[in-house]
Amino acid sequence: MAKRSNPAVRIAQETAHNAVFDADGKPKPGVHNMLLRAVEIQRPLVLAYVRRLQRKHPRASAARLAEILERDYLRAVTGGGAIVGATAVVPGVGTVASLGLSAVATVGFLEATALFATSLAELHGIRLTNPEKASTMVMAIMLGEEGTSLLGTLSGQAMGKGASATQAWGNVLTKSMPSGFGAIRNKIQKAFLKNLLKRQGTALLGRALPFGIGAVVGGAGNLIMGRAVVANAKEAFGPMPDTIPGELKAVAAEPEKLTLEGNNLGS
Repeated sequence: MAKRSNPAVRIAQETAHNAVFDADGKPKPGVHNMLLRAVEIQRPLVLAYVRRLQRKHPRASAARLAEILERDYLRAVTGGGAIVGATAVVPGVGTVASLGLSAVATVGFLEATALFATSLAELHGIRLTNPEKASTMVMAIMLGEEGTSLLGTLSGQAMGKGASATQAWGNVLTKSMPSGFGAIRNKIQKAFLKNLLKRQGTALLGRALPFGIGAVVGGAGNLIMGRAVVANAKEAFGPMPDTIPGELKAVAAEPEKLTLEGNNLGS
């Protein structure tokens, strides 16, 4: 005897499809724009975030700050997924509303990923002053090997592990707009949207499942994706530097300066 399908799941699938795709099965333009805006981030926001962490952990090395970034990132994306999924158990929150909240959670995941990836870049001494380059880097990291290989073609070498990997990222992302950047960005963007809609499509459906199942699927799904982002970033950037670089170094020295001044006043 054939199994009867769960009508709630079938409705969720149909609603998800109608919310994200047009009549031809292609993602609606508004969905693309929403996802692309989510990975855009301004450098002042990134610097403010890293400096806040430095002041909270004044003696932390670059490697320790990277660990804190990773911990906070995974907590943020996992908590967000679980909270949105849990709304499915609230009376009156229907499938359409659940999918709307899930879209918000998707944007939140991407924004958290952008902040994590660009903050890690700064700790590696890569100054992402151009928002277009920053968002391209975020998309490349989310894609993993496919994205890093595409970006690596601009530097004339394949990006692997180690110091050469960080140097290659830096060469591409910190110098003036290199020849061919627009074409590579378009390829990365196209692959990013294709992969994200495919992967997040399952997560969107998972969070819309009734009876609290979505809370488990949402949090677990975000954790898997978040860990993949962390692994991709580590491979792309390579080992952490021994010292905190650039503008961030001055912030790291502030607590030591205040201590010395306090000692001199007390002598």
